[in-house]
Amino acid sequence: MPRMEIKDLTKKYGEFTALDNINLTLENGVYGILGANGAGKSTFLNLITDNIKRTSGEIFLDGEEILSMGAKYRKRVGYTPQLQGMYDDLTAGQFLRYIGALKGMKGREIRRQTAELLALVGLENASHKKLGSFSGGMRQRTLLAAAMLDEPEILILDEPTAGLDPEERIRLRNHIAEISSDRIILLATHVVSDIECIAQKVILLKKGKLIKFSPPEELINEAAGYVGEFSGTFEEVSEMKKRFEKGQMMQRGNGFVLRAAEEGLPSGFAPVSDPGLEDVYLFYAEGRK
Repeated sequence: MPRMEIKDLTKKYGEFTALDNINLTLENGVYGILGANGAGKSTFLNLITDNIKRTSGEIFLDGEEILSMGAKYRKRVGYTPQLQGMYDDLTAGQFLRYIGALKGMKGREIRRQTAELLALVGLENASHKKLGSFSGGMRQRTLLAAAMLDEPEILILDEPTAGLDPEERIRLRNHIAEISSDRIILLATHVVSDIECIAQKVILLKKGKLIKFSPPEELINEAAGYVGEFSGTFEEVSEMKKRFEKGQMMQRGNGFVLRAAEEGLPSGFAPVSDPGLEDVYLFYAEGRK
């Protein structure tokens, strides 16, 4: 079972620090990575996959620095980046078989896993269609299937549910939970519900810094006292939202509410009895200074 240790990991671009002195220990399970745009999520993933050069720090897998492992490390890692260019003249099946060959898999196993994974991501009926004809969501699902080839011990997913409909998202989320018992899964997303029920811990980044590394229920309990709702007419709620730009306007059966998660909510906000991980995200990553 893999164990990854990240020590003082830092990435700078000139004077700008994209990732600042990150220290983590990761073992089996799902780790949800949350943060606003520019928080450092993609930089963090690109450093773990060694796609970009770190400024300083170390990353160890089972006690061995990944920079010294070379192909041995890459074989143990599956990575789904945010949507990128692909070989448009290949079919989905050909693309997965090509990736399987690059990973050194045997032909029979490549064919078996290609069929299983395309079915998992809902593309079993599109395996003979060229990638150039695929929508953005279909291309993202193909990349996800490719990342899961050869059952990697470390699965790194950057916005894996982009373009998926709700049914596909739930199916994928359930599969991720099922396979997480003997591997490390890092899942970066803006869709908080993707990780709320399956993440053992949340990695919460803000402006390149690690501000929280805790189980979801612990974060929810910490933020509970800062979550409230303001009720009123559409005009009243809209006016209040000017003070809390990151708050969520919702329509309820008895009118409109503004749900906010910040320190110092004024009178008129009723405490929320059932906060969730999305409230935590708004409080720590968006609202709290």
